[in-house]
Amino acid sequence: METRQLSYFVAVAEELHFGRAAMRMNIAQPALSTQVQALEKHLGVQLLLRSTRKVELTRAGEVYYDQCLKILSEIDLSAELARSAAGRTSRHIRIGTVYPATTGMLPHFLGRIGRKYPDIRMHITSGSTGDIIRGLENGRINLGFIRPVENIGSLRFFSIAHERYLLAVGRGSPLAELDEIGIEDLRQEKIIAFSRVNLSYTERYFSEKFEEHDLIGNIAYTCDDTFSLVSLVSAGLGVGFAPEWTRDLPNRTFELKPVKGIDFRIGLGVAWNKEDPTAARDDIIDIARTFARAGR
Repeated sequence: METRQLSYFVAVAEELHFGRAAMRMNIAQPALSTQVQALEKHLGVQLLLRSTRKVELTRAGEVYYDQCLKILSEIDLSAELARSAAGRTSRHIRIGTVYPATTGMLPHFLGRIGRKYPDIRMHITSGSTGDIIRGLENGRINLGFIRPVENIGSLRFFSIAHERYLLAVGRGSPLAELDEIGIEDLRQEKIIAFSRVNLSYTERYFSEKFEEHDLIGNIAYTCDDTFSLVSLVSAGLGVGFAPEWTRDLPNRTFELKPVKGIDFRIGLGVAWNKEDPTAARDDIIDIARTFARAGR
């Protein structure tokens, strides 16, 4: 068994598609398949269920995938510690980000990092706050732009900005013609809200706020993301609270309106694992802190 076989298996486990995994690992698909089969033969268990339509992890594959992440993370961490002890900085930083950061502070942050450390390679991955936290914990992500979390264990977080949410109304809605919208106006409307199934920070926040303003009973539709929410609004099915960055969406068919007596703001910040000796990380964190000081 070789380390590269673990990397190949992880790629297939995450992509659940041999073709995409092969492209990701820059290897021919038949060679990738051979390496994974060799790994299964060495372990004596089947890790993947293969068919002409899909690839799935077996129960053994799920367990082994988690262990592979830990093993590969430990190998990377050992290399970083060795470089750090020798006075050398890392050449690669992996950044996870929730979508709102990609339209605001992330380009400015990456620009500063690129100018200060021109030799560092950066990889950006998008995901939910929960996905990014798991990546920070298992070492697959070095720095995360996420929604607020508590400093738990080795995780560290500080807030950079607060994103304002306004009422999204379809252009055909009578509310679009009002100069001022009040809470009472919402009591006659169907509200589109984020689903509470995943219980992310944003979902919990709005659930609490709707309850505080006695609007829970008006929720008629739920969705998992902002794009779905504004699509439902644009279709004229109801109204919902959307972040200000949606104002810049192309071909927008809804308006963003403030609501008197309601000020919804959700934080955005930077998280990292204090045990991860990323390239000159203290300097990188300091760069991120400048955005907080500048009130970005």
